[in-house]
Amino acid sequence: MKIKQDLKYMLSGALAGAVNGFFGAGGGMVLVPLLSRLCKTDERRAFATCLSIILPLSVLSAAVYFARNDFELNAALPFLLGGFFGGLAGGRIFKKVPARVLRIMLALLIIYGGIRSMAA
Repeated sequence: MKIKQDLKYMLSGALAGAVNGFFGAGGGMVLVPLLSRLCKTDERRAFATCLSIILPLSVLSAAVYFARNDFELNAALPFLLGGFFGGLAGGRIFKKVPARVLRIMLALLIIYGGIRSMAA
């Protein structure tokens, strides 16, 4: 039974990694629903677990883009600084936001991203 569960986790990670590598981001948007629904992880734990999975995937994706000379570190630095403080703030209020609201916010973010990418 554990092998079946581990296989679900690996497939979920593979899909998140592929999305992250292909689009340069977005693996977490795929991973949270997979962790909560397919892997039966508590939603709040799925959001938190997603971060620990996406960090190495994002570092790997960034390294691939950097190796191909498609990465502008100077352009990324202000976003990294803002993201650092935004991550601290988000992490602090995370426990105070109901899981249903987190799920709605994620869905709205995915929809917004889809609309923005079609308009670009």
